[in-house]
Amino acid sequence: MKVSVITLQGIRNYGSVLQAFATQELFKEYADEVEIINYVRPDAASEKELISYWSKGNIIKKIIIYPTVRKWTKVFDGFLAKNVNLTKERYVNEEDFKYFPLDSDYYCTGSDQVWNSGWNQGILPSFYLSFVPKDKYKFAYAASFGADKLSPDEIKATKKFIDQYKYISVRESSAVDILINQYNYDETKITHLLDPTVAMHGDFWRKYKTTKKIKGNYILIYNLNRSKEFDNYAVELSKRTGLKLVRFCTRYDQFYRPGKSMLVPEVFDFVTLIDNAKYVLTDSFHATAFSMNMNTEPICVYPKEYGGRLHSFLTLTDSLQRHISDYNDFDVVNRSVDFNKVNAILDSERNKTREFLDRIFSRD
Repeated sequence: MKVSVITLQGIRNYGSVLQAFATQELFKEYADEVEIINYVRPDAASEKELISYWSKGNIIKKIIIYPTVRKWTKVFDGFLAKNVNLTKERYVNEEDFKYFPLDSDYYCTGSDQVWNSGWNQGILPSFYLSFVPKDKYKFAYAASFGADKLSPDEIKATKKFIDQYKYISVRESSAVDILINQYNYDETKITHLLDPTVAMHGDFWRKYKTTKKIKGNYILIYNLNRSKEFDNYAVELSKRTGLKLVRFCTRYDQFYRPGKSMLVPEVFDFVTLIDNAKYVLTDSFHATAFSMNMNTEPICVYPKEYGGRLHSFLTLTDSLQRHISDYNDFDVVNRSVDFNKVNAILDSERNKTREFLDRIFSRD
């Protein structure tokens, strides 16, 4: 039995490559062969495209971002080559899929923001399995729209693809509402599931931990949306708790920001640094998800865009007290996470994931 998965493994993002790896490892419990389709968005298809995207044509920015892009290639492409079963052929444009071999038993739209047209800079039909004939078995696993509501134009452009899915599971409760109320998709075929990184127990991830990088307790900063207020809050939090700051830098030009800089670490260092931290201060969904999974207390700042993913996950785990709504909230460290409750919730949700996949792979 073979399953082909299309997801966002090619965008040089720690959470994205880890969710692709988790999906692969989870599906290997059911299928003889799991392949991740080597699809890369056009804006991330080459170092030249990445530099152009991040610099916006500014020569100074091109010079600044160049070393980071080179390191991204080494870290992320190296991780994928070693750990993920990518197709030999690489796909960038929809036309590339004309020659895609349709030899799988199942075709899956994987997790992460595959259906977020804002994040993907437009609707990408390939993420809706547009290249797979409608008589093939299609399903979605923990997909995300990254929005609470879609425009009528987006619904019109994608409904024909959504209707071809046998079953759909999504990562946020808002996505369930979109499918029911906007797509009129059969409610009995929709399941709200965990992100694949959390579908795998914390002990699974600890098998891949790297050498401990930091001695003693620390606050790990994983900040995707640069903010002076965020940085000032981190410094004050460090003073009040007496804990040092360690910054997980996804780019070289973040070295000057507060905290000991870990510059574009290896992918599994993401797991290690979260697992060993006292707190994780973040605006990232995957940093929050990993924190909860590894029983490390997160301190969450919702980003201006796509914050619904964080809210949905904190609601699910009954941990909304870990969200700070302003940068004067230092009492968050006293609003502890009940990890006994969280672990019980996550175990129950993992059972839902297995039930969904049992249903899929039994061709119910």
